[in-house]
Amino acid sequence: MKKCIINVQALKHVNNCIINKYFTSSARNKVRVRFAPSPTGHLHLGGLRTALYNYLFAKNHGGTFILRLEDTDRSRVVPDAVEKLEHDLKWAGIVPDESPSVGGQFGPYTQSKRLDIYRDQVNHLLEIGAAYPCFCSDTRLGLLKREALRARQVPRYDNKCRHLSLEDRREKLNRYDSYCIRFKLTPDSEPFTDLVFGQVGYDVAQHEGDPVILKSDKYPTYHLANVVDDHFMEISHVLRGVEWQVSTAKHLLMY
Repeated sequence: MKKCIINVQALKHVNNCIINKYFTSSARNKVRVRFAPSPTGHLHLGGLRTALYNYLFAKNHGGTFILRLEDTDRSRVVPDAVEKLEHDLKWAGIVPDESPSVGGQFGPYTQSKRLDIYRDQVNHLLEIGAAYPCFCSDTRLGLLKREALRARQVPRYDNKCRHLSLEDRREKLNRYDSYCIRFKLTPDSEPFTDLVFGQVGYDVAQHEGDPVILKSDKYPTYHLANVVDDHFMEISHVLRGVEWQVSTAKHLLMY
């Protein structure tokens, strides 16, 4: 995967926005960007700003602007939120080239309709040993969090299930109906170029526990679905809020 700096005069003075460039072989020299909100309510100003940056960047470079709905957290989905979101974007003059309602070559553009795609990728990660099933209960995870906070540390998973023997793992798979899948973080995360903050390096494995990529309800988490969709939809540039900067190192490892 190639990472490089690009010339974006329109975004030269943008603050608190990460702009990363990832090229796949089939998307080289094509600008394809996405705005990927969750349908959890009205579009807020921060989301509108992100959508506008992506839209203007695509139009400035003769590229494609995609609306993708990230609705895998089913407990937070609000009825009619999709229609309201599309209405708000249209009101602002931001019209997607590809979206759930418009369609496109790389659909479906709603994550809950792409579950088979995510499960195939999770199975691949399991086969190559890059992921593993986790059987830890909510009670145990809650205790880990409380102990970390009591010690004034950032809560993190202790990777207990990563170290299960093959025999123990098989026994638990036969005994447990509910478990999640975690991705194995490795200490070789690459630095990446951020067009606002410059070269960014973050050893995610040193600071975080292995993240969940497939929940017990068989829906993917943001981290997996985001990476998979960006790859298969041939997204060339990522423009998003600075709060996702730390997660970028994790996403690069998954990629």
